[in-house]
Amino acid sequence: MRRFRGGSFFAAVLAAIIAIPGDASDAPATTITNPAALLKFEPGADYVLANYTQISAWLHQIAGESDRIKLISIGKTAEGRDQYMAIVSSPENIRNLDRLREISRRLALAKGMTDDEAHKLAAEGRSVVWMDAGLHATEVVPAQSHIEIIHEMLTRNDPETLRLLGDDIMLFVFANPDGLELVSNWYMRPADKAKRVSDTIPILYQKYIGHDDNRDSFASTQPETTNMNRAAYRDWFPQILYNQHQTGPLGAVVFIPPFRDPYNFNNEPLVINQTDIVGEMMHARLVAQGKGGSVMRSGAPYSTWFNGGVRTIGYFHNQIGILTEIIGNPTPFDLPLVPANQLAREDEVMPIAPQKWHFQQSLDYMKEMDRAILDYASRYRETVLFNRYVMGRNQIAKGSSDSWIVTPKRIEALKTAAAAIKTEHKGTPLDGLTGYNSRDIVPASLYQTVLQDPAMRAPRAYIIPGDRQPDMPTTIKFLNALIKTGIEVERADAPFTFAGVTYPAGSFVVRTDQAFRPHVLDMFEPQDHPQDFAYPGGPPIKPYDVTGYTLALQMNVRFDRVLDTFAPKFPAVADVIDAPPAGHIVGEGLAGFVVSHATNNSFTLSNRLLKARLPVFWLKSPTIVAGATLAPGALWIPASARAKAIVAQSVGPLGIDAYAVAAKPAGDTIAVKPARIGLVDIYGGSMASGWTRWLFDQFEFPYTRVYPQELDKGRLDRKYDVLILQSDILGREEGGGREQPKAEDIPVEYRAMLGRISAERTYPAIASFAKAGGTVIAVGDASRIGPALGVPVKNILVTAGGDGKDKPISSSKFYVPGSIVTVKVDVADPLAYGVPETVNMFYNNNPVFSLTSGATTARQVAGYYNDDPLVSGWAWGQKLLNGNASIVDATLGRGRVYLIGGEVTQRGQPYATFKFLFNGIFAGRAEAHRGS
Repeated sequence: MRRFRGGSFFAAVLAAIIAIPGDASDAPATTITNPAALLKFEPGADYVLANYTQISAWLHQIAGESDRIKLISIGKTAEGRDQYMAIVSSPENIRNLDRLREISRRLALAKGMTDDEAHKLAAEGRSVVWMDAGLHATEVVPAQSHIEIIHEMLTRNDPETLRLLGDDIMLFVFANPDGLELVSNWYMRPADKAKRVSDTIPILYQKYIGHDDNRDSFASTQPETTNMNRAAYRDWFPQILYNQHQTGPLGAVVFIPPFRDPYNFNNEPLVINQTDIVGEMMHARLVAQGKGGSVMRSGAPYSTWFNGGVRTIGYFHNQIGILTEIIGNPTPFDLPLVPANQLAREDEVMPIAPQKWHFQQSLDYMKEMDRAILDYASRYRETVLFNRYVMGRNQIAKGSSDSWIVTPKRIEALKTAAAAIKTEHKGTPLDGLTGYNSRDIVPASLYQTVLQDPAMRAPRAYIIPGDRQPDMPTTIKFLNALIKTGIEVERADAPFTFAGVTYPAGSFVVRTDQAFRPHVLDMFEPQDHPQDFAYPGGPPIKPYDVTGYTLALQMNVRFDRVLDTFAPKFPAVADVIDAPPAGHIVGEGLAGFVVSHATNNSFTLSNRLLKARLPVFWLKSPTIVAGATLAPGALWIPASARAKAIVAQSVGPLGIDAYAVAAKPAGDTIAVKPARIGLVDIYGGSMASGWTRWLFDQFEFPYTRVYPQELDKGRLDRKYDVLILQSDILGREEGGGREQPKAEDIPVEYRAMLGRISAERTYPAIASFAKAGGTVIAVGDASRIGPALGVPVKNILVTAGGDGKDKPISSSKFYVPGSIVTVKVDVADPLAYGVPETVNMFYNNNPVFSLTSGATTARQVAGYYNDDPLVSGWAWGQKLLNGNASIVDATLGRGRVYLIGGEVTQRGQPYATFKFLFNGIFAGRAEAHRGS
């Protein structure tokens, strides 16, 4: 697919560029190329954007001209571009970067160091400040402002600039080069400036995941995320991270911290205090310059709870984390008048008048916010550096002794224990004042017995047994996610015994006596989000993002918690683990191979065999091979020279065993057939479908993207065997969605993507496809299509509105905003082959089904079985789920419809539930065969 590229001529003309100097009083000893000379326009001018090719050319040019900058690539992007980080500081600091980076590393990790040694390093070191831009590429202000602030830092010699250069090391990171190239080129296409827009791009601005590139930080699945995690938590260890975004709140200019509650209880308290201080200094600098319209806390929904963002993961690494969300666009617009934002208050002390807003105004705000952070880092340099050590020291101490994390559930336990004790409260005159109500006092003895209950201690380590993992290759991916984010992981080089349990060599240990302990806890332990309501009996306050996301639970990693002193010390895993422990061919039988269905990598093997047009079957009954009992769904691969070659080449790198047997196992089989997969997508790109593309590429599923126009034409069975509708396909498009451009306004190759999924045209076409023998898989919110297709189910979370259309039940009655729940699974159903009998599933207010009474064409595959299915996150009214279905397998005509209500592929994280989608691709087409 053609990308809109520009700037290819710049390399040829670099030598011919004449620098445009600033004021003589600010001129450095060496002239530095003004970006306007290269871009042929002033950065920040209305109706123009620089693309990544142009910015990169300019960075390379100035890196050869100034001794205040070093330009490095931190890795390749998804499309193969270099992802640049411009390191800016004084010439002396640039010469001493290796030493200064080592100081930053030692203070961040805090191991083997006294306070006196840390003070000495803090005195010698420099504040390292990370400023990333362009992560969300249609948020165009930050990347363009990077050009101006870098140029200023290289050319200005005023006292403040020289002080900042001397005290700080500035890391200017371009967070999404591919998106910057796409969006800038798209905006600049029309010759008529009035027609230039950036919000009608036809595809996602990151190859697979678009806006979710700021939700990938702890899982680190994408190359850009991995590059930034490596730079931040394994190489440079910046004390402050500034993650730049837009859009600002309506009627204001920019959101700046402090953030609203809740903050994550795993975090070091000092990181929150310091983040608030830096945010207040940013507000103060803008106000001092007469730049109004900055809001905090209640002015926007942002919080510090979620770990998955570029900013928020830093909190779990003891890093001051700043987010700003600013208005701005190269196309001028009117700043709206919002009455509430004209009344000065604590969270917006200086309102701003409605006015015509120009691009350079936003860039001016951005540069002043950059300077405010750098000013704090300079004025309090030694404190910033020493406090990074203090936070790491504190976390190491907590991981080395008995410690507790107080969460809402522990407070409820405290209140329950207090209620059982009769106490008298005489009251005081201050009882009516917030914070002074004497009736809130409970017996102090409960602090020890409840809040410091020995059974509720935070773990000192986690042991991951090498012989108890249901899917070892997935466990290795989990460990790699930890390693990519700077977590220390050990691997046992010999068997060991602890607390009466023997663990084999190759088991892993993750200790909590490390500086980044908050991140370790957040990846292993359930999140306990507060019940957060506007007022008693009122609606819930919507969280900024999801509330429960524990990666170990999503990936079904088996681990043992260690609550007491854990003595054995094992070699550290030096880097990302290249491959899982090698799989083998076990046995010498000649009839064929049996492979467990429990590993996701078994699908990679299946896809390789199917691509070679070799037979693959699923065994419907449990199978015993080499003394091991394999659950229903184990692969049966008949022997042939080609099959043996593919199996032999695959099992080692994939980390799966293939049992060579002398005879085909007894019992019925299901033939696995190649499937022509149609993955439904939309103009602008579906993020959920994008994540599915990424999964399919990882596990070698072939697929084709299908758009509404093609769906509406019908006769889909001629081209596809399976249609997949991901969670945001209907939620984003049906009945609205963002405005689409006119066909004549976009290049020809994107016009087929236009159109909307409609109940009037698209639904009947999809139903006809299923009735003709096709398989429809609807995931997450898309599963609400089921009743409209004719599946005999009802979504219990909707009621009929006055207009006859379904509407969600009130959030004050039921609300589960992105959490992990547990469901029971019928593991004998082919849709559930390889899945545990109870499994953690990500759930985000998705449809939940009851089967129509007497229905014979649909059955429950997974469902809720108790009043409290919440495992991690926040749930309100969850009793409604009990007894209802999460996943339904239905027959429709000659085909199948699979309604998968949970988010089984959520952001590429819940490896434990990928099989529901993968199985569905093959199960709908499968044919039963009775064995010999």
